[in-house]
Amino acid sequence: MNREKAWEILNEYTKSEALVRHGLCVEAGMRHYARLGGEDEEQWGIAGLLHDFDYERWPEPPQHTQEGAKILRAAGFDEEIIGAIFAHVPWNLDDYPRDRPIRKTLFAVDELCGFIYAAALVRPERLEGMKAKSITKKIKQRSFAAAVSREDIHAGAELLEILLADHITNCIEALKSIAGELGLEQSSA
Repeated sequence: MNREKAWEILNEYTKSEALVRHGLCVEAGMRHYARLGGEDEEQWGIAGLLHDFDYERWPEPPQHTQEGAKILRAAGFDEEIIGAIFAHVPWNLDDYPRDRPIRKTLFAVDELCGFIYAAALVRPERLEGMKAKSITKKIKQRSFAAAVSREDIHAGAELLEILLADHITNCIEALKSIAGELGLEQSSA
């Protein structure tokens, strides 16, 4: 179980650049929270990177996550990672409740990191100077990134037992750490 192997699997099963970037965003969020909580940064990062790696081939529930779990088990990945991936979607909650920090955090950062990425794309300064307040306003704007579940964003902060503004700030900081990799450097225009 290492990041290099996770990256290979992600790229083998995911051809969409947007989905690969989403994996990178969620990985950054997971690593950030692992550092804050003194958790295993590598384990948490891999869970974030791979949480949707099977989505392109198996987008429908329950195949999404179940098919990926078979692949990850065959590759020798830790059950804690697989359990976190199962717990990020509602159809697995009976068997994989969000009762552990890694599971709670993966659910909490998934939608929010994607939302922040989308918000950064429409700003000339990208992530630079981005504040929780501007993201909170965007969340209220239902037409922006309409596919993102606002309910999941709010539920994620509640699950982590932190204020939504603090959760947003944490995720912005996480994405700033990989801005270059995400193509979110400040525009020179």
